[in-house]
Amino acid sequence: MNNPPRLIRGRIFDGVADRGPGSIEIADGLIVQLHYGPDAPAAGSAEVVDLGNQLITPGLVDVHSHGGGGAAFGLDPAPALALHRAHGTTTMIASLVSQSLDELERQLRMLTPLVAAGELAGVHLEGPWLAPGKKGAHPLEMLRAPEPADVVRLLDAAALPDGRGSAVKMVTLAPELDYGIEAVRLLAEHGVVPAIGHTDADLATTQAAIDAGATGATHLFNAMPPLHHRHPGPILGLAADERVWLELIVDGVHVQLDLVAETIKRYGDRVVLVTDAMAAAGQPDGDYMLGDLAVQVIDGVARLVEGGAIAGSTLILDAAVRNCIRAGVDWRQALKAATSLPARYLGLDAGQLLPGRSADLVVWDADWRPVRVLRHGQWLPTTDAAQSA
Repeated sequence: MNNPPRLIRGRIFDGVADRGPGSIEIADGLIVQLHYGPDAPAAGSAEVVDLGNQLITPGLVDVHSHGGGGAAFGLDPAPALALHRAHGTTTMIASLVSQSLDELERQLRMLTPLVAAGELAGVHLEGPWLAPGKKGAHPLEMLRAPEPADVVRLLDAAALPDGRGSAVKMVTLAPELDYGIEAVRLLAEHGVVPAIGHTDADLATTQAAIDAGATGATHLFNAMPPLHHRHPGPILGLAADERVWLELIVDGVHVQLDLVAETIKRYGDRVVLVTDAMAAAGQPDGDYMLGDLAVQVIDGVARLVEGGAIAGSTLILDAAVRNCIRAGVDWRQALKAATSLPARYLGLDAGQLLPGRSADLVVWDADWRPVRVLRHGQWLPTTDAAQSA
């Protein structure tokens, strides 16, 4: 990469804390150094971008998204990547819905080169190892138990070059299924994050899965039994265990915003914001597909045509940050939950401004809308859509 050196000045939130006024030195697409305080270093030959008091943050990190811009990641990743990047999401995990093993293998082989090239940070398999009673927007006929040979088959289909493991970074599964706990253990042994979701598991099974290596809760509260005083189920097991990261879809539809604020207040740095976006994100209301299932979007809410179940979201991560702040969450915590925390959840080299890291930045206006996005040291096209969404 041969980008010109830049010195970007503004108010810096580095993914962990508000550092106040400062400067970020960038060269060859990487962060060279960060300087805090009002006295900026000499620019030398670097291009100076002085943003005044505008806030600069790391690029957003979305670890659960199925698509956007009219397309699903498993079919055509380019429109989805363009849309989410325009809104500040510079690190994306591509999520795949339940399909046949042959189709999932095909999609994995198509996406793995994008992971190898750094266009995607990895792939998330949401299914096909899900509970039929909590299938949500997944086709019942595609659901199955996580037999070890099938798990290994899909991980191998996404093998990265040079022995760098699998492009699959996370798998959502229901641990109460046959082979469920064994699959959790197998995934963890392969360096893949097992996440509990779309599950009817009781408390004991949830705890057993966590002990076996599960460290994620896929969209907490959704597609799992509600908390009950006699049958607390997976929610208590997931929320009470400090080893588990908790995903929240903060669109005001999946989880009521007062509950969002209380969850973040109680569990703080374990909560990560995700979109669970589908193809309709960034698009007008209308008819779409989620895998093989027909979806209708009305007033921005995606539901299956048959049965009416919520079918992912039309959320983009910058809007999730705004929704958190409107719900009363401190802006610093909202930004952490969209940058450094999801990166830590999946062990990604992103989400925090550090020397040697990729120069992925978002510049925000006073209404918490991205106005400029830098990815790998390059400014992305002007994001009128991001400012108006």
